[in-house]
Amino acid sequence: MWEPYKKGFKAYLQLERSLSDNSVEAYLADIEKLTAFLQHTSTLKTPSELALSDLQSFIKWVAEIGMTQASQARIVSGIRAFYKYCLLEDITKTDPTVLLEAPKLKRHLPDVLSFDEIENIIAQIDLSTAEGGRNKAILETMYSCGLRVSEVVNLKLSQLFLDVGFIRVVGKGNKERLVPIGSSAIKHITIYRKNIRVHLPVQAGEEDILFLNRRGKRLTRVMIFLIIKDLVKKAGITKNISPHTFRHSFATHLVEGGADLRAVQEMLGHESITTTEIYTHLDREFLRKTLEKFHPGFTKNKQ
Repeated sequence: MWEPYKKGFKAYLQLERSLSDNSVEAYLADIEKLTAFLQHTSTLKTPSELALSDLQSFIKWVAEIGMTQASQARIVSGIRAFYKYCLLEDITKTDPTVLLEAPKLKRHLPDVLSFDEIENIIAQIDLSTAEGGRNKAILETMYSCGLRVSEVVNLKLSQLFLDVGFIRVVGKGNKERLVPIGSSAIKHITIYRKNIRVHLPVQAGEEDILFLNRRGKRLTRVMIFLIIKDLVKKAGITKNISPHTFRHSFATHLVEGGADLRAVQEMLGHESITTTEIYTHLDREFLRKTLEKFHPGFTKNKQ
């Protein structure tokens, strides 16, 4: 009996929220878990009949079947989004999720690369190959602009305004933002376009995509991950590095350098400033380590 609600919720997420297919599937999976719980407990209620106590029992059940706190928090987020849709469509008059609490999560600070480490990773690229020239342009762009991996694989020629030092990025929810791009990234994109990309057999539908594989198709997210993993290994770096680490490093280096948090938020394309605030925590950690290393009041306690 929940099928019509699920269909409507899916359309809402796709059309009104403009979410990616992965995000839509994740939200729908949360509702699937809720309906599985209702069937398991023979609680055959519609969305408007569910009370806070029902949802609290559901979250307790989710914890009992072994889901992590992060998964529980993600499910609560999905249920809240569903009831936001229900209110908009007059399926419910009240929102039972208002007092629904998610587990408090410890924010794990991601690994960050120093500028020297980034230079070391990029230095491992074999520039004698066509792929090497492309990969250098990719990594320079990722670090220069703080792009998500999905943003770099979908970056288009028509979004490059290199003569004025900007690129137009389409981020989450199809939100567009203008991001400055550094001279090194501009240089290597230009070399790639003039000397490598022009020789590729571009596939139909990929004519406007900047970074292509040797068959003329856009790269996958996994391909970017494998390229970086290989270079990190060659550089002898043991940190847990992913494509997202370049984005974290871009933001951390800006905050460490004294950049305004709102400006960093704008460049990263974060919808909420609270998402960007993790970099102030990273910055504080950096400051603490600097004090421990150089301040006499900190160093004398270690002697």
